[in-house]
Amino acid sequence: MDSSFNQARQEPLRYCVIIPTFNNAATLKGVIEDVMSYTHDIIVVNDGSTDETENILRLFPAITSIGYSRNAGKGWALRQGFARALELGYLYAISMDSDGQHFARDLPTFINYIAINGDALLVGARNMDQDAVPGKSNFGNRFSNFWFTLETGVRCPDTQSGFRLYPIALLRNMKFFTKKYEFEIEVLVRASWHGIPVRSVPVSVYYPPPGERISHFRPFADFARISVLNSILVIVAFLYIKPRNFFRIITDKKKFKKLVDEELLHPRQSDQLKAASIGFGVFMGIIPIWGFQLVAAIFLALVLKLNKPLVIIAANISIPPMIPLVIFCSYKTGAVWMGGVTEDLVFSRNISLQSVRSHFQQYLLGSMTLALAAGLISAMLAFILLKLVKRKPVLAG
Repeated sequence: MDSSFNQARQEPLRYCVIIPTFNNAATLKGVIEDVMSYTHDIIVVNDGSTDETENILRLFPAITSIGYSRNAGKGWALRQGFARALELGYLYAISMDSDGQHFARDLPTFINYIAINGDALLVGARNMDQDAVPGKSNFGNRFSNFWFTLETGVRCPDTQSGFRLYPIALLRNMKFFTKKYEFEIEVLVRASWHGIPVRSVPVSVYYPPPGERISHFRPFADFARISVLNSILVIVAFLYIKPRNFFRIITDKKKFKKLVDEELLHPRQSDQLKAASIGFGVFMGIIPIWGFQLVAAIFLALVLKLNKPLVIIAANISIPPMIPLVIFCSYKTGAVWMGGVTEDLVFSRNISLQSVRSHFQQYLLGSMTLALAAGLISAMLAFILLKLVKRKPVLAG
């Protein structure tokens, strides 16, 4: 075994290497031999291969193998590998593809990170800028990274990498629903939602020449599944996960103080950006997309790289007690655009969208005008206030 690998760490960490494989007999033997130069704790999951995979596995009686007759998908293979690893007492599982793209020399990178920094789900970040990387892989990876950040607020440079360390003991009680390539997205997102840190470590990758590449990824079918999954995850994130997390923060004194210090008073963000975030939040809280204001505000805050907590707080100008006032002011502002064709509206706590149904155009124009004006005024006032707060008092001589 490679003497550079700290074997003393293997026993306390209790890790194994899981290699899911489907019709990769040409490369599987070399991958197993490569991994065995670092560890014999290997679980190969034969996901219904119809080639010489079974004959190759017989050459390695010291490793654990799982097999079934019908191909079920990479996600299912990983899930079966996790289950067997837990039965055998492992706490961590490092997944490697069987097509020869990954190198066992990167295994110590994963183990050393966990030994130093503690539990996390680690993703092996490949160098996606090298010439050998297929263009569609690069695009797909950027697309996937965007959705992952949107769903979790966490940045990960390579969400499509199959070279990962899973803290399977922490995933034990989670029920997963996907079975194919989209599982690798589901497990990342849901692990993050459960408070498991998702981190990245650099790894090497080998892309064979185009004529030699073996890929079981079906662009249309698998991309469609991933897109559907991301759509569901986004809805869950904005309607449940993000409000839940925000409520947990504001009800926890330490977390709330950290939010104020690091996010609201973000020392590395300019006063202009903070003021713009407040103004944008007010704007989004007033525009007439009731029921979707907060979701849209968070999404656009991510896209525009604004201060998300400030946007969320400011957008709550449309909380239930304020809704009648917002609608009333919007309706009155709309009278400016309607000339003499207006209808009077008496303010009361019972005002709703039904109250302005007969002159909805007046409300619509007024709400957009009010949103823009209130947003600009809020941004200017916030900027002035931030400058005043930072101004040092002049000491009397």
